[in-house]
Amino acid sequence: MDIFNVLTLIGGLCLFLFGMNVMGQALERRAGGQLQAVLGKLTTGRAAGVLTGMGVTALIQSSSATTVMVVGFVNSGIMSLKQAINVIIGANIGTTVTAWLLSLAGIDSSNMFIRLLKPSSFTPVLALIGIFFFMFCASEKKKDTGMVLLGFATLMFGMEEMSGAVSGLCDVPAFQNLFIMFKNPILGVIAGTVLTAIIQSSSASVGILQALAVTGQVSYSAAIPIIMGQNIGTCVTAILSSVGANRNAKRVAMVHLIFNIIGTVFGLMLFCLIKSVFSPALFEESASLFGIATAHSAFNILGTMLVLPMSGLLEKFVSYPSPKHLIISKLYYAKRLIVSQVPRNGK
Repeated sequence: MDIFNVLTLIGGLCLFLFGMNVMGQALERRAGGQLQAVLGKLTTGRAAGVLTGMGVTALIQSSSATTVMVVGFVNSGIMSLKQAINVIIGANIGTTVTAWLLSLAGIDSSNMFIRLLKPSSFTPVLALIGIFFFMFCASEKKKDTGMVLLGFATLMFGMEEMSGAVSGLCDVPAFQNLFIMFKNPILGVIAGTVLTAIIQSSSASVGILQALAVTGQVSYSAAIPIIMGQNIGTCVTAILSSVGANRNAKRVAMVHLIFNIIGTVFGLMLFCLIKSVFSPALFEESASLFGIATAHSAFNILGTMLVLPMSGLLEKFVSYPSPKHLIISKLYYAKRLIVSQVPRNGK
């Protein structure tokens, strides 16, 4: 891998992140205030909240964006903490849609109809339609539709550029040793957490992992812990968005973090148990784009099934006053009691 491959990799990564950002923002504008209405009205029940979180996140292709919106709605009083928890839990499943779209790049067949499913076949058409809408339509909604298509095409083009740039790494011993190191589950979780925290998108982080998987050096035993860590790293966006918000909005960000930590700890324990007891041969095989998408979905669905029944406990846990708040509260009421006992007007 020479300097030109590195430059191509950097360019592909930039296009990938830019395309994802443009597509997400255009989808949010295209939906307009409808997202607010949907999130406000369809989150009254537990199942409805989870399904709404899944649907909205699948639509805007970002669990971080959904969580940031939810933090904002709770801060402004549009949504309760209880509603927000269910939406956040559902958002973790909705974010897996991106990985499935990216996995289409791994389709390999001589059949014409199957080849049409490859992003390299249909994204130029989407880009052509998108540029037509953006340049020649006066309606803002049509322009946003064009930006969605252009963003998706840019994302997929960046993904292909990254894949092509790293394809030569399969013969580099240092790269092979790197992913042998990540077979340590703890290191894999840390790597996934740090990468996702930096780029603030688990969807983008999974996409980068899928691009690296084309080298054939990323085994499932290395990929699965990295996927687990990505769910923790994506919490950084919600935590940052809650800075300066009210107490309930901060609780939403805390729920997001606790939920993903619980899911990751449980998933990691299950992974280590299966690996040590059964040692499945699948874990040592090279991960495919489709396999990474499947692992991402399976882990997030498992985490949702684990935490959803405990959503009420999560709400109580983050709402329970901390010792600091208890002390401040007791001092405040003690002060009021003392003041009330002081005689007024010298009496």
